[in-house]
Amino acid sequence: MDFFFYPSRVAVFGSFKNGAIAYEILRNIVEGGFEGEIIPVNPKGGTVEVAGRTLQIRETLDEAVDTAIIAIPAKFVPSLIDEIGPLIKGAVVISAGFSEVGNADLERELVEKARKHGIRIIGPNCAGIFGVHGKFFGSFEVRVKPGGLALISQSGAFGGAALAMGNDEGIGFSAFVSYGNAADLNESDFLEYFADDENTKAIALYIEGVKDGRRFLEALRYASTKKPVIILKAGKSASGAKAAASHTGSLAGSYEIYRAAFRQAGAIEVEEMEELFDAAKAFEMYTRAGKRVAVITNSGGPGVLATDKLERLGLEMARLSDETVEELRSFLPPQCSVKNPIDLIADADYERYRRTIEVVCGDKNVDSLLVICVPPIFIPSEEIAKAVIEAECDKPVIVNFMAGDLVREGVRLLEEHGIKNFPTPERAARALSWLARRRGF
Repeated sequence: MDFFFYPSRVAVFGSFKNGAIAYEILRNIVEGGFEGEIIPVNPKGGTVEVAGRTLQIRETLDEAVDTAIIAIPAKFVPSLIDEIGPLIKGAVVISAGFSEVGNADLERELVEKARKHGIRIIGPNCAGIFGVHGKFFGSFEVRVKPGGLALISQSGAFGGAALAMGNDEGIGFSAFVSYGNAADLNESDFLEYFADDENTKAIALYIEGVKDGRRFLEALRYASTKKPVIILKAGKSASGAKAAASHTGSLAGSYEIYRAAFRQAGAIEVEEMEELFDAAKAFEMYTRAGKRVAVITNSGGPGVLATDKLERLGLEMARLSDETVEELRSFLPPQCSVKNPIDLIADADYERYRRTIEVVCGDKNVDSLLVICVPPIFIPSEEIAKAVIEAECDKPVIVNFMAGDLVREGVRLLEEHGIKNFPTPERAARALSWLARRRGF
């Protein structure tokens, strides 16, 4: 499927009036810096001005391209596929008006025409695709920065909201695909593809239901052995399942069956969007972590909250060795607690944090560290961020800087060095629990 996510030539079909879906997709492709050839197609011809460029609109497609993006009325799509089939490898059908509104015959015709020419279809009724490392933004959703997360979404609107939220959370993406009705390619195909995509480090999947459970389980198991797969399942309740069925026409089925399948395949299920991105941030930094955690904090309360959450999630508070305790006592003020959680007290500075991280990291009983910072007004958060960045530690370090404006500059400095911040102790603890679930891979 490289022709979808790393194309060299693309055609866009639809109206190119300002505000029209085809125009917005064309604008996204141009503004996103696509380096290949872009061919707008509309029977009326003419030109279109977009992002400072003037493009000639072809009346028909008369040369081969990798991918066609189609945003025309649904009833005309099958005949268009038949017409351009010999010239394309794949088509992204944005158009709605197929099985999701009861028009199953038209959808079957679309698939028949595609199979006749040996081409693959994404959609219909979808929001498009991104191949971020190919600088290809073939969707009307907000563009994102390059990174390692591939987002697969059954819902276009969810996908768009997730991309925007990912931008706010500092997530980098390798790809995005909204597959809508999944008339041809579906979640299983994309799981298998991104499992082997070298630019993808983790896969996030939003699903409401699947049509072929056995195939899905096989694809999920395959992908999970290669890289983390984070799943957000909608339609868990009886009412939610009915809503999911009416949304995309997929069978939602029993949530218990899905949950068992996720566990069997080794996927990581999350409960809400916030968790999806927290998991993605964790896996962008690390591939896995052990269960024994050391907590380093300058405030007792957040340290206790982190401890409670870690233990509820099935992780262990690491038992520090006598040597580690003695070394900590050698340089920490007597008011500090050298038990785990290690409380550096409110006036902890760069040196105190850095040395503590390095000493604790060297303890063979510690698998990972959770570093909490609630800076007093007289110590800049950047100072503690610098300590985290410069500390020599070869184990996973998850960071919780809190809160708001007080830590804004410190969080910015951390992110510049590839360290993601988790804004509460509980979210930081959850990040470690997801990393610990990957220990067997």
